[in-house]
Amino acid sequence: MTHGCAALQDSASAVTAEGACYVESMSEGNPFHDPLRFERHAPPCALVIFGANGDLTRRMLMPALYRLAYDRSLPPGFTVVGNSRSAMSDERFRDVMRESVIQFLRDTPFDERIWRDFAEGLYYRAGDLRDQGFYRELEKVLASAENERHSGGNVVFYLATQPSLYEAAAAGIGAAGLQQSAGWRRLVIEKPFGRDLDSARDLNRKLHAVFPEESIYRIDHYLGKETVQNVLAFRFGNGVFEPLWNRRYVNHVQITAAESIGVEGRAAYYQESGALRDMIQNHLLQVMATVAMEPCAVYEPNAVRDERAKLLRSIRILREDEVDSHAVAGQYGPADIGGEKARGFRQEDGANPDSQTDTYAALALFVENWRWAGVPFYIRTGKRMPRRVTDIAISFNTAPFSLFGSDGQTGLMATTPNLLVLRIQPEEGISLRFLSKQPGGGMRLRPVSMDFNYGSSFGARLPSAYETLLLDVMTGDATLYTRQDMVEASWAVVQPVMNAWAGRRFDFPNYAAGTWGPAAADEMLARQGHAWRKP
Repeated sequence: MTHGCAALQDSASAVTAEGACYVESMSEGNPFHDPLRFERHAPPCALVIFGANGDLTRRMLMPALYRLAYDRSLPPGFTVVGNSRSAMSDERFRDVMRESVIQFLRDTPFDERIWRDFAEGLYYRAGDLRDQGFYRELEKVLASAENERHSGGNVVFYLATQPSLYEAAAAGIGAAGLQQSAGWRRLVIEKPFGRDLDSARDLNRKLHAVFPEESIYRIDHYLGKETVQNVLAFRFGNGVFEPLWNRRYVNHVQITAAESIGVEGRAAYYQESGALRDMIQNHLLQVMATVAMEPCAVYEPNAVRDERAKLLRSIRILREDEVDSHAVAGQYGPADIGGEKARGFRQEDGANPDSQTDTYAALALFVENWRWAGVPFYIRTGKRMPRRVTDIAISFNTAPFSLFGSDGQTGLMATTPNLLVLRIQPEEGISLRFLSKQPGGGMRLRPVSMDFNYGSSFGARLPSAYETLLLDVMTGDATLYTRQDMVEASWAVVQPVMNAWAGRRFDFPNYAAGTWGPAAADEMLARQGHAWRKP
């Protein structure tokens, strides 16, 4: 099999400006059953990466682009223009990106021939995003890409910079007229989308002054993960599960995103965000919306996003007097883990020794609609926990009557509900727990599990979230991207909690590194008759 950008020359005629292979396959039926879903080809285009010398580009974006080249998903003449303030030649940029791909590539061999073909389209232009002269130089590079590498005038501008530069970059693009072309122009921005509801609205206004909403792609890499996408297939592609997906059968839902590491030298940055802003406002509320949304009439970007947005707007906003009983903040302290001393957050390099930053946050939320009324959704995230895991656990109501309780198993029936767990990381898959008879005499029950693992079941490498999302923006598929109304609805959910926590001094640290969080989080669930599960 031939790989690489050069090998795509023979198939160039099959690729249109909007990615015809993908569009045609969507028009023929439900994409859930479409064998071409992961054989899409990007149309002719160029990608401009602002912040190309940063961690995100080196660890995530460039390995993902190389993998797309390896899979022959990129068009002939695909062009990447990197930018940062550091002076660098095109050749040096290619060398740095090559080293990054080799270092961070996973599950794919590094092929020098493929890299050589791909690297021919890598260019670099240093410049300050507040300097209008830089955009005039960028305009020349993009014109060259259109004339010599046949990009069709199509450009994705990717803001992989610090958030404080988002407005400057958008304004610079607009002042230079780079958002206009005979082709399409799209803007990708990374979270955070503002620091609160007001700043999110202000940022949106400034972005909309340059780009229309349909050209703005707010990226949330959690939505690009296979298991998060598979929630929709699992619910709406199987007749056996969707009838159970409501308040009549579901007792409560837990969404956990735990990290075993600390802030890894990023304490100064993390102090400005905290767990609530960094994880819950964006990633985990989007996951919750995907789990709990209503079915859409068609699998189409706006139809899917309409339902996610509707769900987010249905989450009950906490009153000021409810925050203490429905939200818990935590910060990890020093501990001895496996014979090694683990530092607390306040001892991390760059951290304030009296920091009030939350490294743990937990919320108890309720959705006010007919499907979910009265069902608690518990969301938690934290650093320095026992293990790295992100999953969704759906706990079903127990059987209405304990038929097999005569031999003392009544307690088992009451405390071991059916449990459906959708694992997002580290190993993506699905597990269903139910009760079964133990071998031997008598009717004694015990919990057993049926497990589905993506890797072993399909026998194929899973695309990374960034591979999926980069290809989506090139083909114009916004299904997995966050829309303005969704961003604002998410901020509205966490805003009362942020307001309450902003003026308070917590008795931090309140959980030891290597544990599952503060006792107050356990008490919050206990008041509802529930307990956190141990992933």
